[in-house]
Amino acid sequence: MTVPVTIRIQDADFDIAAEITAMTKGRTDIGAVVSFTGLCRGIEGDDTVAALTLEHYPGMAEEEIQRHADEAIRRWPAVTALTIVHRVGRLVPGDNIVLVLTASAHRQAAFAAAEFLMDYLKTNAPFWKREERSGESRWVEAHSRDDAALARWSKD
Repeated sequence: MTVPVTIRIQDADFDIAAEITAMTKGRTDIGAVVSFTGLCRGIEGDDTVAALTLEHYPGMAEEEIQRHADEAIRRWPAVTALTIVHRVGRLVPGDNIVLVLTASAHRQAAFAAAEFLMDYLKTNAPFWKREERSGESRWVEAHSRDDAALARWSKD
């Protein structure tokens, strides 16, 4: 069976419940859906974030995300569906940024695949982030904690 994969990069917000319904409608093989939603934070350390602007390379970003979705399906054959929605554009605190949904007959594969995909999206997906704080704008650097999270999925 081919695993249905939905990947969208969009400016518009998404509806988590509608995305879960679209993924599971008419499916009796799904016993677990794991969802992760990333939100734009308004506080970072001791500073306030006014907005976050996300940019991407159209076409390449979708292709790279698809490649990692395929890897998740290969690693966890019990996965029965995947949805990844990533927003771009200017977002303010509280806005949804990313949604990862993974489905499987049982929870273990769905949890593992969701974590794997989020670790990839956080570190290597072709998105660039610019924060607005205190009247200044700066590009967001990668964090070593995110690289460490991704490293646990490396093959020996």
